[in-house]
Amino acid sequence: METIASPEIKDNTFARQFETTTPEGIITVEYSIQERKIFLTKINTPETFNNEKFIDNLIKTILENAIEQRLKVVPTYPRIVQFFKKNISYKELLPPGIRI
Repeated sequence: METIASPEIKDNTFARQFETTTPEGIITVEYSIQERKIFLTKINTPETFNNEKFIDNLIKTILENAIEQRLKVVPTYPRIVQFFKKNISYKELLPPGIRI
């Protein structure tokens, strides 16, 4: 089984997005923080990018960051909702009342 290292992420607070660079280009995950919750609103990838494992690892790294900051996570983007459905161990990060 191939292991993929956690991607290096930059938190661009001015643009409210996490950023990482791949050979295909920059991948961003847009967010908004309100009342101790981080809303993950969009993933932007280059057109030629199709590495789902990399996206999963990127989301995991962002969620680990949220755990460190004691933030609840509200996934609003379908790809991130799909990640939560596949990785039930992260459902504890969802705020009360949010069901996926």
